[in-house]
Amino acid sequence: MFEKIDAKELKDNVFSLIGERWLLITAGTAEKCNTMTASWGGLGVLWGKNCATCYVRPQRYTKEFLDREEYFTLAVLSEEKREVLRLCGSKSGRDVDKIAQCGLTVRASQEGKAPYFEEAELVLVCRKRYVQDMDPAQIPQDVKETYYAQQDYHTMYVGEIVEVLRKA
Repeated sequence: MFEKIDAKELKDNVFSLIGERWLLITAGTAEKCNTMTASWGGLGVLWGKNCATCYVRPQRYTKEFLDREEYFTLAVLSEEKREVLRLCGSKSGRDVDKIAQCGLTVRASQEGKAPYFEEAELVLVCRKRYVQDMDPAQIPQDVKETYYAQQDYHTMYVGEIVEVLRKA
């Protein structure tokens, strides 16, 4: 069971949530969606709205869903679900049914706008507001060498946080 809270009630350290605990980025519908693990991203304020920023490489199957849909979710799982996060970060939804393999239960956010997982501790429902491919000319050479040997530059997605759900 989840309770809806105001984003300003979040007390978690966002650097730990994203960089250490990791997130699941999920897009699509409750009937057909895909998810992937992310350890890069941010939370903040843009255009007077609470927003989340996530980054997805072009070859990720989830990108197709993010590009097509207006809404997506970011979910935080408990440490006990670390294996789920590993699998969702290493397997493609094109090849395996990650959601079934992980035993995740898909739910739809209010009004069915975005899928999330019953097993999550925290869910941010986001309305896609801005999308842009990273410009390689603007990326420092050392970052390119470390993270982009295959020149598979991320696409940035900015989502307005329209709903925050916390496990009750």
